[in-house]
Amino acid sequence: MPSTSLPAADAADRMAQIERVAGLLDTRFRIPGIGIRVGWDSILGLIPGLGDAVTTVPAGWMMWQGYQMGARKRTLARMGVNAAIDLFVGGIPVVGDVFDVAFKSHKRNLALLQDDMQRRIIHARSEEMAHG
Repeated sequence: MPSTSLPAADAADRMAQIERVAGLLDTRFRIPGIGIRVGWDSILGLIPGLGDAVTTVPAGWMMWQGYQMGARKRTLARMGVNAAIDLFVGGIPVVGDVFDVAFKSHKRNLALLQDDMQRRIIHARSEEMAHG
């Protein structure tokens, strides 16, 4: 496992990058008239077979960033499950396209990483207070 003492500025930069990518993939555009937000994941998912496979690459990158920041194995596993669900269910014609709009796996994975990193900060502070 990589060092868990990643400088705060580096971790913040990585989280900001992940947030931007998740936004592009899941909520970049608003559908006029109904206000539902979609991203490139939903749009590319309309291309049978190719679209969902392509958007798995940034999901893997997000997991790699989480690993580099010291995210727990449990968090990384949950991120992997979200990506797999998005890939397989999203690949079902029509049903998968509707699913992609609602599931937003990249935003889910962002939230998992944010929670994990916040938990690490709280744990580090409590350790700091207990030892000094």
